[in-house]
Amino acid sequence: MKHIKVGDLMTDEVVSVVSVTSFKEVAKLLAQHNISGLPVLDDEDRVVGVVSESDLLSRQAAGHPMRGGAPGAATRTTVPSFGAEVTAAEVMSTPPVTVRAEETAPDAARLMARRGVERLPVVDDEDRLVGIVTRRDLLRVFLRPDAEIRRRIIEDVLVGTMGLGADAVAVHVIDGVVTLEGRLENRSQIAILTRLAEQLDGVVAVIGHVTARADDPTPAPPQCAAHGLSGER
Repeated sequence: MKHIKVGDLMTDEVVSVVSVTSFKEVAKLLAQHNISGLPVLDDEDRVVGVVSESDLLSRQAAGHPMRGGAPGAATRTTVPSFGAEVTAAEVMSTPPVTVRAEETAPDAARLMARRGVERLPVVDDEDRLVGIVTRRDLLRVFLRPDAEIRRRIIEDVLVGTMGLGADAVAVHVIDGVVTLEGRLENRSQIAILTRLAEQLDGVVAVIGHVTARADDPTPAPPQCAAHGLSGER
């Protein structure tokens, strides 16, 4: 089973800033590019934080650099400005929540939901920025064409994973809803087929009209070795 990877969905031309970028310049970039957040990089293009619209609004509402926070919450790094303009380092959320290009789209979506973020900088093995993926990017998974979903179920699930024929069951897909019809050899194959189809990227729901020719065979009880029952002392 192959899932769509983050690298297939990410944007590789990323609007980013460095720690000393001014508050006003960050706000200007967000407005110019119609984005809600961007990564903050060090001198070697490593992601050290993320600045979002909510970070800027919180800083502006507070009227002073935020220091500390609730236990377990994302911290805000502050740098004394001594009257100078506030910088990205003072308002960014850190440590940044990042993802690798080889991770799957479902894994990235779960990470976003768990950490409550709307975007994930994509980094390489040395935490250098290579792209960014947003919630909107991940929603593209559910725009997968019905014909492509049907082909994946036949090639990847029926043939590639289950070792069945391409016509073992009939596969119909409408707006991401999969309908399976036919008859398989054993009842357990129905559950396996349904589960694998549900896990396929772009599938909204699976409706099963599949029956089985027989229940799975019950394994025979183990037989005792004859020499173990001879009664010899």
